[in-house]
Amino acid sequence: MSNTILTPTAVTREALRILHQKLRFVGSINRQYDDSYAKSGAKIGDSLKIRLPNQYTVRTGATLSAQDTTETSVTLQVATQKGVDVNFTSADLTLSLDDFSDRILKPAMAVLAASVESDALAMYKNVYNLSDEDGTAFTLKSMLYGRQKLIDNLAPIDDQWAAQMSTTSAVKFMDGVKALFQDSQAIKEQYREGKMGRTAGFDIYENTLLAAHTTGTAAKTTGYTVNGANQTGASITIQTGTTTFLVGDVVTFAGCYRVHPETKVATADLQQFVVTANSGANATTLSISPSIVTSGATQNVSASPTDTGAVVKVAAGASEVIRPDLVYHKDAFAIAFADLVMPQGVDFARREVQDGISLRVVRQYDINNDKFPCRIDVMYGYKAIRPQLACRIHADG
Repeated sequence: MSNTILTPTAVTREALRILHQKLRFVGSINRQYDDSYAKSGAKIGDSLKIRLPNQYTVRTGATLSAQDTTETSVTLQVATQKGVDVNFTSADLTLSLDDFSDRILKPAMAVLAASVESDALAMYKNVYNLSDEDGTAFTLKSMLYGRQKLIDNLAPIDDQWAAQMSTTSAVKFMDGVKALFQDSQAIKEQYREGKMGRTAGFDIYENTLLAAHTTGTAAKTTGYTVNGANQTGASITIQTGTTTFLVGDVVTFAGCYRVHPETKVATADLQQFVVTANSGANATTLSISPSIVTSGATQNVSASPTDTGAVVKVAAGASEVIRPDLVYHKDAFAIAFADLVMPQGVDFARREVQDGISLRVVRQYDINNDKFPCRIDVMYGYKAIRPQLACRIHADG
């Protein structure tokens, strides 16, 4: 069959198909798409409002106690534009689509996918649930501890659970469960690169883009204590020390226990909090998430931290490097792609959307060199919208 001139639609759809296939983490989370951007083109700073589930308290007895419905939402800003720019000749355009894809599109989409994935995976720093198996090799049990955290936080029991593993953890996990995997039809039909199978309720992916987390200089027994009783909110005053906490470190406070999300009954587990701002040395406050709430429909702890109670770092010691293996429900994270403006007066411009992922290809002709400079762009924003539906796993033995 003779080669034909590649059309803008064929090139753009093939580029998007490859990008979609390579997005391992992004392909497993909530993808919001707002086609209102297509009217005038996306602009830096545009944002989406994502509504969160309403929460209520339960009345005991016959007396009416009406409560207002307070709608809550999070803002996801679409502010990141990335792309890959390539040059190809008029001769390249006479290749078959398969040849053109192998030579030009696949390498370009591989690096673009890696960059988008790396950005999105940084959301692990917003996850405060952490299963601590310091010094233990990653096994099926490690994943089940993560599953327990998700169930405790009322993650929907459905087929939307996934796990992202570092290559080191994947080796240990696969060796431990190799007898459980089978060559079933479902496994044969898997299409995303890196998907290893499904077990314990999770679609499991091996991902080289999971970045190791280096903690602050505070030890596990930090030496810090809470300074003042009855503290609530997203900032906690602590006694001055000499070590540091970094964004993504997880801590607990004495006397501050997790409650059941619906009944508000205290559990036997200290609530975990993730540090949201680098503390610097001699810290007197810690910025944390979630905010400490001791009453009402959004209550999440049994009581405020105990005055002079210990601040303990979870899972890691001073300046420790840990692998952020991650299990999560799809709705823990969201990423939104927006349509970019379609320019006029160019050789061609085309935009395609698949599963909420919008990609634009723009090509121009360079008459001096008989080349076609081409740009391939995406614009997106991402946010951990319900981080309680995710859990980091620290198993480094």
